[in-house]
Amino acid sequence: MKKFFIGFAVVSLLIAGVLSYFASGSPDGLDKTVEDTGIAEHAREHPFAGSTFADYAFGGDDRFTGLAGVLGVVVVLAVSFGLFWLLRKKSDAQKSDAQKSDAR
Repeated sequence: MKKFFIGFAVVSLLIAGVLSYFASGSPDGLDKTVEDTGIAEHAREHPFAGSTFADYAFGGDDRFTGLAGVLGVVVVLAVSFGLFWLLRKKSDAQKSDAQKSDAR
């Protein structure tokens, strides 16, 4: 099981760090439709438009797209690991309490 998680992390980091440079910079279907219909003229910037990871780039520089992807993967994996660890600990404590009550 440990090998699976390590492999998953490595593949995720490779996809985020390497394949992100091959992504198209052209607008996707929704963005293209919004531009073609004129809806984009009424759009406003979101509150995080000037943040460090805005537009899938690190510091607004497209050369660091891979770095932004890698950091995003690391953050998501860390949060996920933390949540799973907390839930597992809670589950282990409940099992321990159930075993103690069964022993009585």
